[in-house]
Amino acid sequence: MSLSQLLDHTILRNMNLADLAGIVCIERRVHACPWTCGNFTDALNSNYVCKVCEAEGEILGYVVFMPALDEAHLLNIGIAAEYQRKGLGRWLLDATIKIARASNMRRMLLEVRPSNVAALGLYRDVGFLEIGLRRGYYAADIGREDAIVMEYLL
Repeated sequence: MSLSQLLDHTILRNMNLADLAGIVCIERRVHACPWTCGNFTDALNSNYVCKVCEAEGEILGYVVFMPALDEAHLLNIGIAAEYQRKGLGRWLLDATIKIARASNMRRMLLEVRPSNVAALGLYRDVGFLEIGLRRGYYAADIGREDAIVMEYLL
């Protein structure tokens, strides 16, 4: 299925508690240190912006960002493994940027592992710039991994 065919059937909607089992299943497959159901529940309870992209009742991906004054901090984004590298991640990131912009945010910040080459490429392609490094930010199989801090001006 092409991206345009997939997007013809894809909607972006608010995440809810009933989605969490499916989201956590995706999360465990696509992230080295996945969020737990409790992390997503906390995000929902904290009124973070939590969205799900879905096609024909199937969750394809999700995004969570925390608004803070005029900044949006992208906390988590994931696309189901079988839908990666088809343009859906870019679509979801673009939609997230539009939501932040419409909410009068001035910039979006995120952290990403240097080893996550695909995510780094996507963020750079969209226009995120590297603005810093957080040493030992992420848990890793052996020790800790740094985080590249990136910014997108809205």
